[in-house]
Parts: sequence; structure tokens; C-alpha cells
Amino acid sequence: MKPINKISSILTPLERKNVDTDQIISKEFLKRIERTGFGKYLFYHWRFHADGTPIEDFVLNDPRFENSEILVAQENFGCGSSREHAPWAILDYGFRVVIAPSYADIFYNNCVKNGILPIRLKGQEVDELISKGQQQDFKLEINLEDQSVTGQDGTRFNFEIDPYWKEMLLKGWDEIALTFQYDSYIAAYEEKQRA
Repeated sequence: MKPINKISSILTPLERKNVDTDQIISKEFLKRIERTGFGKYLFYHWRFHADGTPIEDFVLNDPRFENSEILVAQENFGCGSSREHAPWAILDYGFRVVIAPSYADIFYNNCVKNGILPIRLKGQEVDELISKGQQQDFKLEINLEDQSVTGQDGTRFNFEIDPYWKEMLLKGWDEIALTFQYDSYIAAYEEKQRA
């Protein structure tokens, strides 16, 4: 995984509540187990008409947000089934950070395990960011080390994250890489058990 320390990007404002994993990536696109290639299906049924033409007023079809790495959504983001394809699609599309007031627990964990920083902010803080992002190209700097979100206008919010998840994201480790960091302890334990 790619380490996350600081991310500077305009935010993409997704003013929707209770976005479930089937809306993030619909079941008809889940026919592969590779982690890449899902970005083009992110929010597919919100982005495209049945004939495949873009729905012009959907936020991801706005060229201003084409290179955004920060998605800001409303509460209960990632609810529904526990499909890991949802964070794969978000990451493959280019988002490295998702900000929302709340998440489904399994989705939150899957984000971290796949190298996405899911940030929880208060509802009014998220609403403020969404509003600013809708009015202009609003740039944020995410600093994982000091756990802050800072807007181009000086607006600053702090967030909490479990130290375990923080270390994994800062170092770009998945769970296997994290296990290797304790290799000498594991070997010593196994040696002791054999004795």
C-alpha cells in the first residue's frame, strides 16, 4: 500500500446520506477478484444513464473534481453489505481519503486495510465542507500525523483515529506487512513453545 501522511487536494462533495456499498459499486461489476479496474464503476448508476451516457449533474461527472483525492459524504457512508470491492472502487477511482460523520464499521475497516483514510468529523463540519466544495474548488490538506483537516481558508478540524490504523496508513502497511514487523517476536515465541 502507498503510505499516507499529507494529502492536498480539492474535495469532491457528495451530498448524500446512507450511501450503501451497492450504490458505491453495484453487484453486476463484482465478477473479478483483482483489486484494480473498479474505479470506472464507482457510483455507476448515479454517473450514467441506462444507455451509458453521463448524467451531467452528478458530481463525479464535473471536470473540476477529476483529480480529487478527497471524497466528502454524509452520515452512514458505506452501509449495506460488506463487499470489499467498495473501497477498491473508491481507491481505484483516485480517492485516498473519505470524510463523513459516520461509517458502517466493516466498510471503515476495509478502507483502512486497503489504504484509504476514512475520517470521521461532526455532521456540521462535514456540511460546512460540502457547502464550500459546492460553491468553489475548495482545497483541503489532510495531515494524518497531527490528525487534522485544514481548508484553504484556514478552517481546521481535528479527527480521531486508532493508533494501530494510523501506523498502518502512515507506513503503507497492510496486515501482512504489519505482521512481518513482529517477525522476531513471533520466532522467539515459537522457539519457546518448542522448548
